[in-house]
Amino acid sequence: MTTDNREQDPQSRPGPLAGLRVLDMTRVLAGPFAGQILGDLGADVIKVEHPLRGDDTRQWGPPFLETADGERVAAYYLAANRNKRAVAIDFQRPEGRELVLRLAERADVLLENYRVGTLARHGLGYDALARRNPRLIQVSITGFGQTGPWRERPGYDFLIQALSGLMSITGEPDRPPMKVGVAMADLLTGLYAVIGVLAALAERAASGRGQHLDLALFEATVGTLANQAMNYLVSGRPPGRRGNAHPNIVPYQDFPTADRRIVVCVGNDRQFAALCRLLGQEDWAADPRFATNPARVAHREVLVGRISEVLMTRPADHWLKALGEAGIPAGPIQDIAEALACPQALARELVRRIADPHRGTFPGLASPLRFSRTPVRYRRPPPALGADTDAVLGELGLDPPEIARLRKTGVIR
Repeated sequence: MTTDNREQDPQSRPGPLAGLRVLDMTRVLAGPFAGQILGDLGADVIKVEHPLRGDDTRQWGPPFLETADGERVAAYYLAANRNKRAVAIDFQRPEGRELVLRLAERADVLLENYRVGTLARHGLGYDALARRNPRLIQVSITGFGQTGPWRERPGYDFLIQALSGLMSITGEPDRPPMKVGVAMADLLTGLYAVIGVLAALAERAASGRGQHLDLALFEATVGTLANQAMNYLVSGRPPGRRGNAHPNIVPYQDFPTADRRIVVCVGNDRQFAALCRLLGQEDWAADPRFATNPARVAHREVLVGRISEVLMTRPADHWLKALGEAGIPAGPIQDIAEALACPQALARELVRRIADPHRGTFPGLASPLRFSRTPVRYRRPPPALGADTDAVLGELGLDPPEIARLRKTGVIR
C-alpha cells in the first residue's frame, strides 16, 4: 500500500476553491480585496487592467517597494493583489472586448466595480455575458448600487463613511467626526462580495445557473452598524461619539496609567467585581450605582473618573500584569509595528513573504483563514501590469503572432 505524500503535507494540497476561475475587473480596494481572498483560497484569479493606466493604486504612494528588476510598486497595490495573474486589455476596442468576452465564457465569477452601466455600454453587461455563459456569477460593486437616486454617484470610502453614519459615531465627543483609520467601507464590501460569491456558488450547484450580485459600499457599511443602528431604531435617538468608550458597556474603554494609556474591557458583572478587588475598591461592586451594567452605564462619568484616579497611581506594566492574572481583558494600545512584532503575531506568522525569481521578495499580511486540511497558500506576489497577458491569451488559443499583433496595435500590453 502506497502513501500519498500530499495527504501528509497540507501545503501541497490545492486550496478549497481550486478549479474556480475568477475574472477580476476591479480597481482600488473593495474588489481587489475580494479577488485576493478568492485567490488565497485557491481560485485562479485573472486581474484585467487597462494597458496604459492599470489599477489606480499602482501609483498610490509613497511608500513604494523597489523590486529587484527596478520596478516601483506602491504598498497600497501590494495590499490587495497577491495570488493573481495580470492581463492588460483595452476592452473599449472591439478586439479587446471580444477577448474579455472569451475570458468570461471560461470564468465562474466576474468581479467588477465600474460605474453603473459602463460595462453594458461596451457590450459587457451581465445580460450579454450571461447569454454566453449562463453559469457566470457576476459581482458588481458600486458606491450606491444599481438603482436609486444616488446610483450614478462615484463611491469612495471616505465619502461612504461620512454618508453611512459611521463617521458620526467615530471620534471624541467634543471633536469633529473622524473616519476609521483604514478604508473600512471598502474592506467590508470586499468581505460581503466573497460571502455573496460563495453563496451563489452553492446555489449554482443546485440550479446550474449563475446570477448577478448588486453590491453597494453604502449598504455594506450601513449593514455593519450593528448595535449602533439598533440603538437608534430602539430608542429613536441617533448615537453620538464616545471616543473609545462603549455605548452599551461600562467600563469598556481606554484609561490613563502613570505612564501610558491602556484598554480595559469589562464585559460582565463578575469581571467588574474582580476589577473592584484588584483596585482595592470592593465596595464599588455593591454600590447600587455600579452593581449592574445598566447602572454603570447610567453613572458612567462618576465610575470612569474613579477608576482613572486609581489606575494613574501605577505604570501600565503593573496594571496589565494584575489585570491578566485577574482574568480581566486588557492590553496596551499598540502601533502597527508593535502589533506585528508581538509574540502572538510572531507565533501565528502574521507577516508572510512571497518570493519571485525576477522581482525579489514581497511582504504581506497573512490570511486569517486557517484551514486544517487545505491551508491558504501564498503562491504569487502581486503581479506587474500585464505580466501574464501572453500566457492567459495563449490559454484562449491565440498564437504568438496574433498576440504580437494585438500588442503592437495597443489592444493588449
